Amino acid sequence: MTLKTIHIKLLVITFPIVLVGCNPQENKESSGYVLNVEDYKPYVDYFNRMEDENITKAIPNDSAWSWMEKNIPLFDCPQDNFEEMYYFRWWSLRKHITGTPQGYAITEFLVERSYADKYNLIACALGHHIYEFRWAHNPEYINQNVHLWYRGNDGKPMQKLHKFSSWTPDALYNMYLVNKDEDFLLDIYPDLVDDYAKWEEERQRPDGLFWQHDVKDGMEESLSGGRRVQNVRPTINSYMYANAKALATMAEMKGDEEKVSSFETKASTLKNLVETKLWNTDDIFFETLTEKDTSANVREAIGFIPWYFNLPSKDKGFEQAWEQFKDDDGFAAPFGLTTAERRSPRFRSHGTGTCEWDGAVWPFATSQTLTALANLLNNYDQNVVDKTDYFKQMNLYVESQYYRGRPYIGEYLDEATGYWLMGDRERSRYYNHSTFNDLIISGLVGLRPRADEKIEVNPLIPEDKWNWFCLDKVLYHGDIITILWDKTGKKYKKGKGLKVFRNGEEVASSQNLERLISE
Repeated sequence: MTLKTIHIKLLVITFPIVLVGCNPQENKESSGYVLNVEDYKPYVDYFNRMEDENITKAIPNDSAWSWMEKNIPLFDCPQDNFEEMYYFRWWSLRKHITGTPQGYAITEFLVERSYADKYNLIACALGHHIYEFRWAHNPEYINQNVHLWYRGNDGKPMQKLHKFSSWTPDALYNMYLVNKDEDFLLDIYPDLVDDYAKWEEERQRPDGLFWQHDVKDGMEESLSGGRRVQNVRPTINSYMYANAKALATMAEMKGDEEKVSSFETKASTLKNLVETKLWNTDDIFFETLTEKDTSANVREAIGFIPWYFNLPSKDKGFEQAWEQFKDDDGFAAPFGLTTAERRSPRFRSHGTGTCEWDGAVWPFATSQTLTALANLLNNYDQNVVDKTDYFKQMNLYVESQYYRGRPYIGEYLDEATGYWLMGDRERSRYYNHSTFNDLIISGLVGLRPRADEKIEVNPLIPEDKWNWFCLDKVLYHGDIITILWDKTGKKYKKGKGLKVFRNGEEVASSQNLERLISE
């Protein structure tokens, strides 16, 4: 690409609160990167040219590069579509940053939705927003959004916070593992404790399991449920397990042993209930339990969600469920992972146009399943799936995010043709309902956030796929991290192999593409 010098006028945004601008890590960043930031500006120039910017929020297109230059890690790889999609997803994510009188908000749709809360906020993908924004250098975008959700209604939670199931406490703890902002986490902790109690009041059955309408999981028209059916779903029960685990850890950070014990007990109880009540021994899969306490007897992608939170025990054979991940009669389709098993006689039986989760490919579910698979490959000993399976589906995920020849992210798509089922509807364009960049950073490149100061990297890229890649300018625990793979040593001139740098200093290396943990 030929680069041109372009002077971009910065957008000045004014709110009646103080907003954080530059990141305090500038001194560490000034030590330099392996990658040249300006090399990636042509992507943004192209994205800006390819659309009519008919909806503008806090950071319009003409300020997109300025925002990305300050906020995002850099990614370089030999597969052009992976690289292009990485920058496109940051570019489109930025579109959803909305200025409000109470701070920044992060929307799901750019167009106004009648069922949204004020500022057009929708809680369904809040967990995804946190997982994605945790890698942005300026934490205020997501921090203010979270405060808005929990305190934006005259100091109380927004009225529609419970419109959808939530794994927010888990997501916030995982954000803490990246930025180590203990003050923010513990400040919001009491709100999260109160919120957990409200979920117990609203949705918990006497036996300890949680029920939910499929539509309030954001997964309407499913094969196992219905918009008014009170089924026990792997989704909400896995979320509440993870939230209890996260809250127990936060309570420990605060020194509240009573709450530690309480939330650990809640998590342990849910883990046992999910494993004993939602595991279908005939189908070898986690499945929905109906109102009559019988299995729905259909495999759906939500059966992989327990691994998103490392819920299943490691010694009971649950990993066999992942055989369905790569089975053409299971969830493997030409354009990605289906939301219901393809062998079901009810697969894609609900028509098109009412947000069906009866089999079509949803990025929401794809990103959940790929996060779950990354956890499986990192934290479990099994021989059912491997890096090749992960890379194959990441590749399909990238390929699916195009429409009419241009990068695109929308609601859901046909599993056989790749056609976006609401692609021509304005509401679908730039749908902020999934993750992608977090999958690249924590999954594909494999930076695994930890509570201690060690840096763990485990790339999920088969060694025969890419001869080089680099993830640079990652703000992690207050340091700038660089991860690179250079098979010959000629690409980045830093030597052969896999290398990890902290603030420009090499802290771990290997000649092979394998797990590394710094001292």
